[in-house]
Amino acid sequence: MVKTMYWEDGKAMILDQVALPHKVEYIPCTDYHMTGRCIKEMNVRGAPAIGITAAMGVALAARDVSSQDHDGFVKGLEPALEELLATRPTAVNLRWAIDRMKAFIEGMRGRPVDEIKAALFEEAQRVLDEDIEINRSIGRWGSAFIKDGARVLTHCNAGSLATGGYGTATAPMRIASEEGKRISVFADETRPLLQGARLTSWELMQSGIDVTLITDNSAGALMRKGEIDLVIVGTDRTSRNGDVANKIGTYMVAVLAKENNIPFYVAAPISSIDFTMASGDEIPIEERGQDEVYNICGSLMVAPEGVKCRNLAFDVTPARYVTAIITEKGAFRPEDLHLLAEQGSNAEAAIEKARL
Repeated sequence: MVKTMYWEDGKAMILDQVALPHKVEYIPCTDYHMTGRCIKEMNVRGAPAIGITAAMGVALAARDVSSQDHDGFVKGLEPALEELLATRPTAVNLRWAIDRMKAFIEGMRGRPVDEIKAALFEEAQRVLDEDIEINRSIGRWGSAFIKDGARVLTHCNAGSLATGGYGTATAPMRIASEEGKRISVFADETRPLLQGARLTSWELMQSGIDVTLITDNSAGALMRKGEIDLVIVGTDRTSRNGDVANKIGTYMVAVLAKENNIPFYVAAPISSIDFTMASGDEIPIEERGQDEVYNICGSLMVAPEGVKCRNLAFDVTPARYVTAIITEKGAFRPEDLHLLAEQGSNAEAAIEKARL
């Protein structure tokens, strides 16, 4: 499987997902400005992958801070952290990763600044490595919901390209396939940037999983015909009550699934759950430029010049439409999700009891 990102000679090598599936190219990022542009311009996308790239950006930024005093070093990093945080507002992994790197720096207070700088590159690598293991764990829990012969619908791309590797929504599919289950996947094309068409269908084909690409407005018809058994999607931010922000169009899929009595699952690493937000009404929804709607992949104009466009990048699916949220600690009903934020032995017992 193609790597989403990796370190090479002190550079963050970021797979250019805008070029996929026709070209496999990497962008060598030598400073945090370049990692920030990769996030903002969607060369890298998907909440976990955004978080990993931000962690790499912090390490690159630290390398260029001249102060050898700890407080001066931290202050010198602030402009980079602010720039990275401003790149995309919806994916909570962005702030999660930056907060983790800040806490790591504080934990090394009293150590030489040059030692901290070197350690930040290692910490960013740990963020990447841990993400892959988290995804595999999500896959193991989620595979239990996929029966032999199942037909799965997914929306947008929550595969290995949206993460450090292996994927979130696609992880249960991969594990099910590795277990010998015969499965097939329907991938929504995902307008306007066609992540389902360009990315999900490509990577599932690379993995040898039977995939069929459909237009976004076909999902309901296939559900009504009885050709879809379950839905699995990812999330960019899930609130404490189980409301799910994901790529625009996810809400419609969830409503259609409910109407047709089809289970709707969300694959969510705990880093994508924002326990500070009570509900999805508080999640900031990114709106992007009109050109993405006017054009197909920036090359073919499909709308009359001058027409007004709205380009919401995400929507929020209320928890009542979600059958279960699959995390690395197990699958839970939305109303039990808050238990994952609790501490202590009683919390562990409650989590074990609530796990599906």
